[in-house]
Amino acid sequence: MTTTNNQYRAIPQLQVLLETAAANALCREYSRQETVTALRLCLNSIRKRIGQDGNYQLPDFHSAEFFNDIRKEILRQRERSLQPVINATGIILHTNLGRAPIATVTIDAIRDTALGYSNLEFNLATGKRGSRFMHIERILQQITGAEAAVVVNNCAAAVLVSLNTLAKGREVIVSRGELIEIGGGFRMPDVIAATGAILREVGTTNKTRLADFERAINENTGVILSNHCSNYSIVGFTECPDLQDLVALAHKHNLYMVQDLGSGALLDLSVYGIKNERSAQQILKDGIDLVMFSGDKLLGGPQAGIIVGRSAPIEAIKKNPLMRALRIDKLSLAALEATLNLYLAPELAMQQVPILKMLSEDPAAIKKRSQTLARQLNKLDSITARVENDVSYVGGGSAPMNELPTWVIRIASAKHSSEEISKLLRLRKPAVIGRIASDKFVLDLRTVFPEQVSSLREAFASLA
Repeated sequence: MTTTNNQYRAIPQLQVLLETAAANALCREYSRQETVTALRLCLNSIRKRIGQDGNYQLPDFHSAEFFNDIRKEILRQRERSLQPVINATGIILHTNLGRAPIATVTIDAIRDTALGYSNLEFNLATGKRGSRFMHIERILQQITGAEAAVVVNNCAAAVLVSLNTLAKGREVIVSRGELIEIGGGFRMPDVIAATGAILREVGTTNKTRLADFERAINENTGVILSNHCSNYSIVGFTECPDLQDLVALAHKHNLYMVQDLGSGALLDLSVYGIKNERSAQQILKDGIDLVMFSGDKLLGGPQAGIIVGRSAPIEAIKKNPLMRALRIDKLSLAALEATLNLYLAPELAMQQVPILKMLSEDPAAIKKRSQTLARQLNKLDSITARVENDVSYVGGGSAPMNELPTWVIRIASAKHSSEEISKLLRLRKPAVIGRIASDKFVLDLRTVFPEQVSSLREAFASLA
């Protein structure tokens, strides 16, 4: 105990260290506050190690080596918390990993908008104040065929402002089978309550008929809401009315028919194995009043909540005071416009929107890329890599039950368990995120960009 106490007493006071020439140099190179923080963290770490190890040798507090450690700590504190990762999970729209990566032309649009001023809310033709929606409405009308369009910061916000505008204080009829829970534990009943509308549930979990909706309509009904089950599927003994029949029923009683589409495909993806995902264009042809969807799911753009449909309800939404709180920012707006421009020529979107390229990649091409990498990994000491067939997933609350055939690399190590491999790869820069199955670490190259493969090789070489 005496030795330990002596070690504690040998630690110089922070102020004494700050008065050294080396600390003054760090203060000039970075800042005094950063230097103080780094010194404090380092000294606290030393005290902790003394308590854990009675034989711990104190560093030379006046050495270049000690202050080099302080510099490293300053740089570590300066590192961005939000960092790029390599997604080798095979989950294309991985919510925890940022959902849709965006196209190169979209990045260019963000850069151009961010580096200077823009005509965000300025009409260049008239020289007067304009609306930020003018940059996006025309192209959404052109792509979807909608009468009007408006954009907010995400799809939950789109639901919130739409129902607050059309049904505040009135009833919203929803099938019990569509009372979904979205990411983060947020539930549709709670979202509806936040809009000021009154939820009216009809039907059962697995069966809801048109007659259930009709019986629920009364003088206080404002909206019939359909929620696309984009993150789950009810199968078996099920029934639900066609959207066209719901539209006809709503309009018969002068109600609004609204659909939360969620995942928001703008192209027919069935040829690539994505089933039961109707496009916004198809839904609008059913005569619906409003349809809303996300920008960062199957659209492959930035986070945004897109509302398209009839002019009257959208004009009312634009005037809602909530729009000020929920409006899309200029960088997301620039990114969304650039992404949507690609959809004017669908073949261009398939070539340049990353998630569409991933969705449509031929499994044979994935197999070939996987075999090439596996051969390289098998040359490393202690690493065994095998290529096997498997499935990828769309993810991100989109296209549930849709599995995409793929080929994966299953990796075993003579030195590390699969859990250890996962942890070590997560702590690299860039971090590598894979998955574990049958006690093997699994890589699915469907979601790995070609330019990232060399980083994968380096990552595994560090484990060998």
